Amino acid sequence: KYHIKLPIFIARQWIRHRTANVNEYSARYSILDKEFYLPSAENLAAQSSSNRQGRGDVLQGEQAKEVLELLKNDSERTYDNYETMLNERFDGSTIDENKKGLARELARMNLTLNTYTQWYWKTDLLNLMNFLRLRADSHAQYEIRVYADIMLETVKKWVPITYDAFMDYRVGGTEVSAKGKVIIQKLIKREEINIEDSGLSKREWNELMDSFNMENKIIK
Repeated sequence: KYHIKLPIFIARQWIRHRTANVNEYSARYSILDKEFYLPSAENLAAQSSSNRQGRGDVLQGEQAKEVLELLKNDSERTYDNYETMLNERFDGSTIDENKKGLARELARMNLTLNTYTQWYWKTDLLNLMNFLRLRADSHAQYEIRVYADIMLETVKKWVPITYDAFMDYRVGGTEVSAKGKVIIQKLIKREEINIEDSGLSKREWNELMDSFNMENKIIK
């Protein structure tokens, strides 16, 4: 069981793993903390041109500064409005004794997705391994990967033999499709290969080449 504090937008991605018992801090009954996630400058990246779920080049200079200011200002402004609607501050004190506050279950709708929530996340070892295989992967979104990396360290301390096998077979290993297997077999035999005859898409081809450290065959 893990007690985790995380931004709401990461919680919504995380909860797609429907293999755990989750008990989340409820904003219907309590006031959420005045705490937000703001990415560091090196994690402010543009949308990838080749992957709809990925990032491209890191934003630079004034544009990066502008984005961070927007995120910070929006977070603070919406939280201030949240308190105003509740007529209550995050420490529980009343703002105006002559006013009634909006119900918490309604006021929460105004909060930004980088606001932190908390939950207890309970799962078994097998499903934990499946979660970590996906979320500790280098292709996973950075903001969820940092959680997975820390959780992976707890697994190492808790079940070291299982951890070693997991790192060897699941993290360090590579799954290859039938078409990819044919390509690898041809490479072993020193036969010529090309993407046109492989039946693979450009993305599949590049992922296969990257998995076996054949950067010279990656297509830009």
